[in-house]
Amino acid sequence: MQDLPLAGLPKLMTGGQGDLLDIAVHPADKGPQVRVYMTMANGTEAENRTMLVRGTFDGKRVTGIVPLFTASPSKNGGEHFGSRIAWLADGTLLMSIGDGGNPPQRVGRMLARDQAQNLGSHNGSILRLTSEGKPVPGNPLASKPGALPEIWSYGHRNIQGLVVDAAGKQVFASEHGPRGGDEINRIEGGKNYGWPIQTFGLDYKTREPVGKPSVPGMVDPLVAWSPSPPSGLAWYTGHAFPQWRGSLFSGSLAGMDVRRIAFDADGKVVKQEKSWRSASACATCARGRTATCTC
Repeated sequence: MQDLPLAGLPKLMTGGQGDLLDIAVHPADKGPQVRVYMTMANGTEAENRTMLVRGTFDGKRVTGIVPLFTASPSKNGGEHFGSRIAWLADGTLLMSIGDGGNPPQRVGRMLARDQAQNLGSHNGSILRLTSEGKPVPGNPLASKPGALPEIWSYGHRNIQGLVVDAAGKQVFASEHGPRGGDEINRIEGGKNYGWPIQTFGLDYKTREPVGKPSVPGMVDPLVAWSPSPPSGLAWYTGHAFPQWRGSLFSGSLAGMDVRRIAFDADGKVVKQEKSWRSASACATCARGRTATCTC
């Protein structure tokens, strides 16, 4: 692995969950120079936020890095920055922002997690931006009074995976919940995904339910796990395993496994499988040393 210089990177906040977060090349660029988009935690322990920057990669180094978008409001501490990037077929960019942290963490006058239901805050949302970091004209929530024009969907806690299917038509996200309530959602513009009103998760301190499993007007998850903290997310398009084409693969940090989620022709989840490398990954399964498990 080779270290690459990053010329002009803004103040990087490294602490807790903060650091460089995601990276993606503009889909129209084929080289020899390409535009590289990165999300990062910016600022200090006392005041920080998630930022989108862009630079140019020439095969050896990234130069000319400039900020394109800065989420607001700022927060303190080192929790829940998000952030993942995905390109839509129309050349616009999706960027996820975490809610800001767990109680007693506050942003302004409210608990940080409640920012996810505040359309006047970028925190706890997915944004849809142009390649220059501007709100896309016609974003579905922009006409709501007090709503920030960049917001595409909201009610998110801390997205760890964000992918678009091979046809460029469906967007999927994997998301951390507290003490369970980890989710995979099919993301649609203008929709509310519920956090913290709708969730299977429990409060870290009280272990009481944070919200309700299902609330009218909010989108139910395709999959909810308790526990299985998600990490990356991928849509399989390979040829080595044709029976897996059109499946989602979600990594799990604490579970040390990878999960395959299969869909039918109508987009409904019909099967889940998980695999790992050691027996310790599944404390309840006597077949822990096998490649797959359905428990």
